[in-house]
Amino acid sequence: MTLTTQFYTILSMIAMGSYLGAALDTYQFFLNRSKRAVWIVFINDLLFWVVQALLFFYVLFYVNEGELRLYAFLAILCGFAAYQSLFKHLYMRLLKMTVHMVIQTYRLVVRLIQVLVVKPALFLFHLLIMTLLFFWKSCLAVLKISWKIIWIPTRWIGQLLWRMVPKNVKSFLHASFKHIEGFYKKIKNTKQRIKSWIDYFKKKEDE
Repeated sequence: MTLTTQFYTILSMIAMGSYLGAALDTYQFFLNRSKRAVWIVFINDLLFWVVQALLFFYVLFYVNEGELRLYAFLAILCGFAAYQSLFKHLYMRLLKMTVHMVIQTYRLVVRLIQVLVVKPALFLFHLLIMTLLFFWKSCLAVLKISWKIIWIPTRWIGQLLWRMVPKNVKSFLHASFKHIEGFYKKIKNTKQRIKSWIDYFKKKEDE
C-alpha cells in the first residue's frame, strides 16, 4: 500500500468517523427510545449498525480495496471525537432547525391544499347539490300546479258531459261496468282455485 493510499484511507476514515457521530445523533433523535417497544428498538439498532458497517466497508474498499489496518480504527476514533467536540452542537441545531422547517412547510402545504383545493371543491359540491335540489323542488311545484290547472277543468268538463249523457246510456254503462267487474272477479277466483289445486297436488307428491 502506497503512502498516498494510506493518506486517503486516513482522511476517509476520519470523515467516516465524523459521519458516524452525525448518523448516530440523527438516529437517536428520530428513534425516541423512551416511547418505543424494546423489540422495535432492538431491530432498529441492528439494522442501523448493519447499514453503517456496510457503508464503512464500501468506503474502505473504494479507497484501498478493503485492507483494514490499525490506523483505520484510530482515524475513525479521531473523526468521531472531532465531531463530538467540535461539530455536534452545531449539527444538532441544524438538524432541529431542518426538521422544524420541514414540519412547518408540510403544514403550510396542507393548509394551502385545504384552502385552495379542498374547500373550493366542497363549496362547489354543496352548491351543485343545492342547485339540483332547488331544480327538483321547482319541477315538482310546476308539475303540481300544472296538474291542478289541467285536472280541475277536465273534471268539471267531464262532470258536465256526464250530466248531458242520457239516462238510458248511463244505465247501460253502469250495467256494462258491473258485468266487466263480475267477469274480472270470476277470472280472479278461477286463478286462485287453479293455484290451490296445483299446491294441493304438489303436497301430495311430496308426501
